[in-house]
Amino acid sequence: MPLEASAEISAGIDAFLAYSAVERGLSPNTLEAYGRDLARFAGHLAAEGVTRPAHVERAHVSGFLVRLEAEGLGARSRARTLVAARCLLRHWQREGLLSGDVLHGVPMPHARQPLPRVLRADESVALIEATDPATTLGLRDRAMLEVLYGCGLRVSELVSLPLAAIDRRAGLLRVMGKGRRERIVPVGEAALDALAAWLEQGRPRLVRAARRACDAVFLSNRGSAMSRQHFFERLRGLALRAGIPRERVSPHVLRHAFATDLLEGGADLRAVQSMLGHVDLATTQIYTHVSRSRLRDTVERHHPRGAGRGGRRQ
Repeated sequence: MPLEASAEISAGIDAFLAYSAVERGLSPNTLEAYGRDLARFAGHLAAEGVTRPAHVERAHVSGFLVRLEAEGLGARSRARTLVAARCLLRHWQREGLLSGDVLHGVPMPHARQPLPRVLRADESVALIEATDPATTLGLRDRAMLEVLYGCGLRVSELVSLPLAAIDRRAGLLRVMGKGRRERIVPVGEAALDALAAWLEQGRPRLVRAARRACDAVFLSNRGSAMSRQHFFERLRGLALRAGIPRERVSPHVLRHAFATDLLEGGADLRAVQSMLGHVDLATTQIYTHVSRSRLRDTVERHHPRGAGRGGRRQ
């Protein structure tokens, strides 16, 4: 059972989390994850007899990494936990609670970054075409898919999109992303048409079924805002209708498809970064690897000397 951290260490962690919420604008989910990871770090410091931020030394940090590995945490989990500890210690240094660079020489665990799953462009279109625009829910589902695939939104951004975020004349969306960071995303013609059909023909029918007013763009059949879970279920049903394996389809897969298809079409990496709302360009760069992987697959399947056409790799 982990030891309880000292009052001074606990107060220092609480102050850091409050700073992260107010000054850095971190989301509640990120703060919750930081809290869990820092509770683990605090337990390690307690086991090492550290009761004040000023008493933390480099050996305590490197020892924490050894402890995480001994507990069986994977490289990705160890890296995430160490990032939280690093941010805390940097904050303590800025606040004058900790002197010296206790992080110098402490390695960061490296996990192999998996390539995100994507759909081919024709599969993304087939998914959209599986909706039935002759029905109210079909109009909604088509508009949601067109916006998701055409704008690269996160599913949380999609379902929380308010009516005021849409500028149909300019063809733009105002999106509130992670960390309360706002970005402007262009909307393609197909998505604009699907949105117009939904807002003019479909949404008013569901508004009449609502018990209370709701300013969300996309409504459930009860007139309340769509949830991520409900949309995910609808998406899996559409995948079945489109003949695409259900396990290959999720809202985030369509976001991946948006980025990959843009880059394969020659889009600038910085522009894609801006539209996705990535703070770090390195996060966006993974899609360049996906693009190269798909190009190689195309050669293998279609070139006369590719593995799929009778050729053999040497």
